[in-house]
Amino acid sequence: MIGERVRSDVERLAGGEPRGSGTPGEAAAARLLCEMFIERGVEATIEQEQAVAGFWLPTGLLAAAGAIAGMVGGERRRRRVAGALLAGCAALLMADDVENGPHLLRRLLPKRTTSNVLAWVGEPDAKQTLVLVAHHDAAHTGLLFHPGLVPLVNRIAPAWYEKQKTSAQTGRLLIAGPALSALGCLSRSRALRTAGAAWSAVTAALLADVARAAVVDGANDNLSAVAVLLALAEEEAVREATGIRVLLLSTGSEETFMEGMRGFVARHRARLDPNRTRFVALECVGSPRLILLEGEGMLRMHDYDGQLRQEIQEAADETGIGLWRGLRLGAGGTDALPAMRAGYRAACLAGCTELKVPSNYHWPTDTVANLSWGTVDEARGVLARLISRAADERTSAGENARAGGAAAGSEPR
Repeated sequence: MIGERVRSDVERLAGGEPRGSGTPGEAAAARLLCEMFIERGVEATIEQEQAVAGFWLPTGLLAAAGAIAGMVGGERRRRRVAGALLAGCAALLMADDVENGPHLLRRLLPKRTTSNVLAWVGEPDAKQTLVLVAHHDAAHTGLLFHPGLVPLVNRIAPAWYEKQKTSAQTGRLLIAGPALSALGCLSRSRALRTAGAAWSAVTAALLADVARAAVVDGANDNLSAVAVLLALAEEEAVREATGIRVLLLSTGSEETFMEGMRGFVARHRARLDPNRTRFVALECVGSPRLILLEGEGMLRMHDYDGQLRQEIQEAADETGIGLWRGLRLGAGGTDALPAMRAGYRAACLAGCTELKVPSNYHWPTDTVANLSWGTVDEARGVLARLISRAADERTSAGENARAGGAAAGSEPR
């Protein structure tokens, strides 16, 4: 069960200074969280990475470029070519950013320090590693995340919305502006250029609004997942699991396209064998319904590892916990994506409302008082069983190997 100690620690984290990505508040939360793990008798450390710490900066600059391209591109060949090149490059760089590619533009932008917290339990030298991932930075709010949008769509077209299994792939919406501007320049279509410029300008304005907006408490997104890590660190069966090493990772700058996780993967890639390491990201598990997502992708859908999803489902079945299945995430990303892009098996255990969106997403109402603690405990139960199953399998395999060796040794030569 999620005890009072965990709840109190979540309140302490939520009640500190704002935890915007790459800010002093995020760093302070990382130090406090590291202390919380150590107080539970778990080894933990802080790893610092470099991050732009604001998805609105690269994306907003590229949207502005798309708007300029649509406005300057004209009938003259030079202006058309210049506009097409500017808008085309903006669309390609935006695709790179939302797809968690090389992040080419971010390499040129100023960086800040972001802090990851890493704790570990289980058998230190085990061949198999399970990485459970939360994040302790919190999001900016803004009109882009107004909670009335999804209910409005559901009221207007309830039958259509009920059939939807993938949330709107926002990367496509972002790229639409520069892409229309480029197409308008190439085709000499003033209507397309105007549409591209207008779409890009609105996108840039919405991103500017997010940049200036306040940082929310981030209780559901994503201190609810941090609560799961803290609860697991208290469980003796998890701490003393044999045959498996469990890394409890809370990243910084997840809200800025998973920059903390990208740093973690780059730092540990040589030590974490993709053939022996699995990642499970936890997102917004303080919502009313626990879901096992099938995949994610703001531009192109990436399905999670099928075998790992099956193992999580079996763990849930064995604990009597129901998981909502069949949904895919298009409106945003999780820390599972950088792991997948690096060749690791990954999955995501998340939470949502009956409207298939996280509770109080990026809104000032994302407070501890509005957490669904029952769902948080369900996530803890599923993962505790997943760890136990893995440990049991490794133990059984080891016993079978020893028995086989003993039998072979007893045979006459």
